[in-house]
This record gives sequence, structure tokens and C-alpha cells, in this order.
Amino acid sequence: MSFDDVHDCTITNRYPNEYLNSLNLSGLPPFKLDLKVGCSIILLRNITPKVGLSNGTRLMIVNCANRIIEAQILTGGKFDDLVFIPRIFLTPSSSEIPFEMTRRQFPIRLAYAMTINKSQGQSVNFGGIDLRTLVFSHGQLYVALSRCTSGDCTSVLSNDASRSMTNIVYPKVLL
Repeated sequence: MSFDDVHDCTITNRYPNEYLNSLNLSGLPPFKLDLKVGCSIILLRNITPKVGLSNGTRLMIVNCANRIIEAQILTGGKFDDLVFIPRIFLTPSSSEIPFEMTRRQFPIRLAYAMTINKSQGQSVNFGGIDLRTLVFSHGQLYVALSRCTSGDCTSVLSNDASRSMTNIVYPKVLL
């Protein structure tokens, strides 16, 4: 569980801890992380890029403790390295709330699903692609389909019964 704090001590009493804990803002990990050894996670912040801990890195939990997580890197040049992820102070970048708050938590989320943009540059053995909402940018369909190591290990979910999809291509970009 995280520790949530409001910066301005004059309004601290206005927002009880239960309310702060319930906030699920973009860019912040959840208040409560349910983790276990072997689960796949994704890093939400750059911690130490030289070691391989940068935003979007997929990891697998090797050991969990209250203040630190030991994980194995699953992507990139530091593949298979063991790293330690500490709890850090995170401040939401959005203006969804009328006050400034800080959450002390591990900068991770479970990686059971990721966006096409986050998957770029990564390889997975088995993957599913949800195309019920159309891709909206140049080359996104290609990126989504090329993440799996084999076509036999890729599943596609679509509303279109004709089994076709439009790959948006802007010819001017290719010149």
C-alpha cells in the first residue's frame, strides 16, 4: 500500500486518507498493489536508464519486500538482469484534482495489458490484440501485429466479420 500526502497542510483535514487512497490518476501507480512472485509488471518512470530501468520496461517479480522489489528485466539490452525497484515519491502531472499531492509507492503497474505505443520495441511469445476500437495512427496496426514472435501465437479480437482491417498509411511520411 502507498503513503499519500497533501502538500498544503492547511487543507490536509479537508481530504481524508480514504479519499486520497481512492484516487487513480494517470501516471500514478494504484494505492494498493497486489503483487506476487512471477507476475509481469511495467515500469512507469525512468529510475536508472543505464541499468535498464526506464519508462515502459517490462519486468518479472523475483522477490517482494515492503520497501523494495527484486525483478528480472524482460526486454531490451539488459534482458535477464536482476534489478531492485524502490518505493519513490510520485506527484501526479494532471490537473484533475484541486490540490497537490504526493504518493510514495513502487513506480510500477501490472503488465497484463499494454497499449500499442508501450509495446513498441518489445517482443512477446503470446499476444492478443483488441481491434474493436480502430487503430488511429500511421503504422500502429503493423506495430501491434509485429510484437509477437510468431503469427500462430497472435490472437486478434475484432468487431468486423470480414476479417479485414485498414492500416492507416500517410504516403507523404514515406517520402
